[in-house]
Amino acid sequence: MSLQVELQDLYTGFTKKVPPEVLNLMLDTTRRLVDSGIAEKSLKVGEKVPDFNLPNPKGESVNLQSLLEKGPVVLNFYRGGWCPYCNLELNAYQRRLQDIEGLGASLVAISPETPDNSLSTAEKSDLKFPVLSDQGNQTANKFGLVFQLPSELHELYLKFGINIPKSNGDDSWEIPMPGTYVIDKDGTVQYAYANADYTKRAEPDEVISKLQELSD
Repeated sequence: MSLQVELQDLYTGFTKKVPPEVLNLMLDTTRRLVDSGIAEKSLKVGEKVPDFNLPNPKGESVNLQSLLEKGPVVLNFYRGGWCPYCNLELNAYQRRLQDIEGLGASLVAISPETPDNSLSTAEKSDLKFPVLSDQGNQTANKFGLVFQLPSELHELYLKFGINIPKSNGDDSWEIPMPGTYVIDKDGTVQYAYANADYTKRAEPDEVISKLQELSD
């Protein structure tokens, strides 16, 4: 089953559980974000990626350039462990981790959550790849992915039990669009996927196909 089919099944189940006014509000805010053109302004194929040093849940710093010295890197920006669509995506990539590493590549996931919350995400899904904490979205900002969650959704998210300021350790309500990048050893983006609609994500098969091209 493709990741997008899994995501669609999750979305269909969600639409059956929430009142129409809630669904319409969420659809409207997503549509406005899509219409803003933010995805089109994010980092593109052929561009160089900014280096970063980000902590893993143990507080150890992970450096992008050091990873690139070993081979290509797959970067996956996700909104947070509170997002069920993100968890589906992370699990889908975990299932293909052996294929990714078999092509000489590293897989890294990045969110604005605190290291403690990143640890919870990694443990909950038994993730075997680094889950890094980009507090303040400084790295995601350099990729052009960051936006502020509309104020009309703050109360709704809190009612859902989602406290983004608490998860991220700040009061900004800023989160990244989901974004997935394949970066070759010289730091150039070879595959880029960013979508303002959080129910859509890059298929692992597409990422692996690009890695296969790079290994030829």
